[in-house]
Amino acid sequence: MFPTNMPDPRPVPHKETTIQELATWLRRLPPSCGPVRLIGVDGHAGSGKSTFAGQLAAALDRAPVLHLDDIANHDELFGWTGRLLSQVIEPLGRGEPAEYAPYDWHARRFGAPRHLPPAPVALVEGVGAGRRALRPHLAALLWMEVAPEESWTRGRRRDGEEQRDFWAGWVLAERRHFAEDPSRPFADLLVRQLEEGYEVLPGPATTVGPDQPFTHGDGPTAVC
Repeated sequence: MFPTNMPDPRPVPHKETTIQELATWLRRLPPSCGPVRLIGVDGHAGSGKSTFAGQLAAALDRAPVLHLDDIANHDELFGWTGRLLSQVIEPLGRGEPAEYAPYDWHARRFGAPRHLPPAPVALVEGVGAGRRALRPHLAALLWMEVAPEESWTRGRRRDGEEQRDFWAGWVLAERRHFAEDPSRPFADLLVRQLEEGYEVLPGPATTVGPDQPFTHGDGPTAVC
């Protein structure tokens, strides 16, 4: 059930929550970047962000999705904030289409420009989608609730032996990024993948109060 009588509604989590219900809730949020409700989907590499974002985009009538893998590159695994702001956030904030050059990780160069329209809802998914420079422009931040080691194991299995050296460097870079600029403590919702579908829970940003301290880490909390 998603309450509708509040200006900033928060979903009541339950295991039967559907992606369609989540999409309905997101549509009701106020715009955050010009006319756009920009939704961040963050989590560790290999946590299922792209798959989830694809399903959510479909439920949002094929909402546009910006993959941060298209913004980052080998030399700037996390140093892409300036380009993201200038190429995507600023145009959307003016109600204009964004234009960015996606990076080809095999050819090691940026490709032909792509356009991202100022749709009512747009998704930005990838490691660092909830970084502090981007959060002011987000209508909501979703965090994929998968432990880092499990996520990285999935990612290594997905990418195969040829990416072994890249993953070794990536894990170090990701640890450093989240230590300096954590996302999970600021997530509005936590998304857990079930055998079928997803479970959506309130995130630290909606549950932490003055008498509920939390640590600035990006690992999932222990479930008792």
